[in-house]
Amino acid sequence: MTSPNILILMVDQLNGTLFPDGPAEWLHTPNLDRLAAQSVRFANSYTASPLCAPGRAAFMTGQLPSGTGVYDNAAEFRSDLPTYAHHLRRAGYRTCLSGKMHFVGPDQLHGFEERLTTDIYPADFGWTPDYRKPGERIDWWYHNMGSVTGAGVAEISNQMEYDDEVAHHARMKLYDLARAKDTRPWCLTVSFTHPHDPYVARRKYWDLYEDCEHLSPRVAAMDYDDHDAHSKRIFDANDWRGFDITEDDINRSRRAYFANISYLDDKIGELLQTLEDNRQEAIVVFVSDHGDMLGERGLWFKMSFFEGSARVPLMIRAPGLEPARIDDPVSTIDLCPTLCELAGVSMQDVMPWTTGQSLVPTATGTPRTHPVAMEYAAEASYAPLVALRSGKWKYTRCALDPEQLFDLEADPDELTNLAADPAHAEMLAGFRAQADERWDLDRFDAEVRASQARRWVVYEALRQGGYYPWDYQPLQKASERFMRNHMDLNDVEESQRFPRGE
Repeated sequence: MTSPNILILMVDQLNGTLFPDGPAEWLHTPNLDRLAAQSVRFANSYTASPLCAPGRAAFMTGQLPSGTGVYDNAAEFRSDLPTYAHHLRRAGYRTCLSGKMHFVGPDQLHGFEERLTTDIYPADFGWTPDYRKPGERIDWWYHNMGSVTGAGVAEISNQMEYDDEVAHHARMKLYDLARAKDTRPWCLTVSFTHPHDPYVARRKYWDLYEDCEHLSPRVAAMDYDDHDAHSKRIFDANDWRGFDITEDDINRSRRAYFANISYLDDKIGELLQTLEDNRQEAIVVFVSDHGDMLGERGLWFKMSFFEGSARVPLMIRAPGLEPARIDDPVSTIDLCPTLCELAGVSMQDVMPWTTGQSLVPTATGTPRTHPVAMEYAAEASYAPLVALRSGKWKYTRCALDPEQLFDLEADPDELTNLAADPAHAEMLAGFRAQADERWDLDRFDAEVRASQARRWVVYEALRQGGYYPWDYQPLQKASERFMRNHMDLNDVEESQRFPRGE
């Protein structure tokens, strides 16, 4: 069997409720619309952890943060953790990354043979939270509401510059893969940082949403005291008291966010067109690391198990998988074993290292009964939070907070906590038993605290005297590009042309 090529298209902070069955009809996303029509669409896909680095490490390894040790955006991603890039490379694949994966630590490859860009965020321990200091804000890197009050139009920004570069290098790599003498199958991961805040968009995309009817959240902002305990911690971490958020700020932020989905659609369309022009066939996966609350109930960004933050789009276009909508809850940790099964990698070599389940059976009609688990132990938490999604139910637990139980069919906006309702006592007891079997929260808390404390010592030490950063430095071998005197000009002109002879 010929191993299929794989193109993974990852985006950042894309709210999965906007992709109920592919993109919502009112989004201007013609390329994603076409991809959705050709794909298995997982309508209830969840991040393993609603924050960048923990969610991405989980996606790559198929393990939750309690397994990877990547609890937050400054926790080291250990080199000995097998990822889908390791599994595929071991099986003979050429593995390549263009864009963001938020690796923290000296290993900036994690199984990728080649990396085309640096990351957009730092690779050291400087963003480490500290459970020993509950309520402390670290102003220079914590989110604040300036992303909302500063929403609007710009033709270039830090993030646009990055994603323009990510798309360019990925497109050039697709050309390179088409004309290469390397006959190995390939897996190219292209990971963008949009539509992550700040909510700033180019005018051409901003103008698409001038008459958009979805600029106001479905659930308006609530009074601080009406929120659950964890949501209050998120508000405090985001310095909400330091900003006066107006309706115009909310509308502009959401408009820019939607505009940036269309910006991504253009980038993805270019890559898919390049794939087609190069006559290459590949499995295509579209996924986000986590979502964005987008002002629902007054919350922004992520860090929450509410649907806007925790639910993500997931679509897979692959030979043998008929386009369909799947409503069973699934997780981003399921992608590692799924990619390996689709690539023909021995699952005996993969499953010891992942707690995810391949989505191939689910995509082909086998009902999913295994609950989806989520964890969060980063900024705005003072102790780990865990959650289970099974069927129409979502259950959350934290040692510091009252439990939550939501019926997502009857209450999609999660406004009615049924945990204290005697009519749902049996359901609550069932989830408690599953959580008790899966997690020792005291141990989880102790491991997070120990990790944080170690990192604070190491970070403060390494910032004294000479400093060698771990940030990835992309390597371009100039002597191997274009025409050089150790090359035959005739061979260069012929081999670098694709298609040849037309």
